[in-house]
Amino acid sequence: MTVRAGRPFDLARTAAEVAALLTAPLPAAGPTVAEGDPDTGEWRATAGEGFRAVPLWESGDDEGDPDEAEEAAEALLDALVAELETRWGPHHRVAVHVALLLKQEGTPVPPLFDALLDEDCCGDLGAWGPLPGPGEGRWVGVSVGRSDGDAPLVMAAVVSDRPITAPPPPAWL
Repeated sequence: MTVRAGRPFDLARTAAEVAALLTAPLPAAGPTVAEGDPDTGEWRATAGEGFRAVPLWESGDDEGDPDEAEEAAEALLDALVAELETRWGPHHRVAVHVALLLKQEGTPVPPLFDALLDEDCCGDLGAWGPLPGPGEGRWVGVSVGRSDGDAPLVMAAVVSDRPITAPPPPAWL
């Protein structure tokens, strides 16, 4: 669960929150730390060496058919990506499933991907960067996904002072 549970999706607000990440403080070094709400423990943010990840939206418990809920969540993400493309141009796709496969076989993954997977943010990222303007040189990515059919869908954003690129796939892939 995230601090976004039960809140409706608002495209303008969500796009503004993603853009605001460009000026968010990023740790230069240190361990990856997930922040939970002090009262509920729900995920609020994760920060690690050179990045910050935050939830943007979470599906409700009454989402009905899981396939329809996933299609609806993907449509929300598509709308967000389209809005962000008006600001930053075309995005590129970053495969998060590669990091998931590596992690499942016990291979270390970059901390940014490890943080996303720890919060069940398994959907591929739509990413931009390096970006000009506020937060010049930073990279931004957005995704939506869930760890399994019973979990809520979570839309998340990440900002990084390093390129957001997928780790190399396992040799057997």
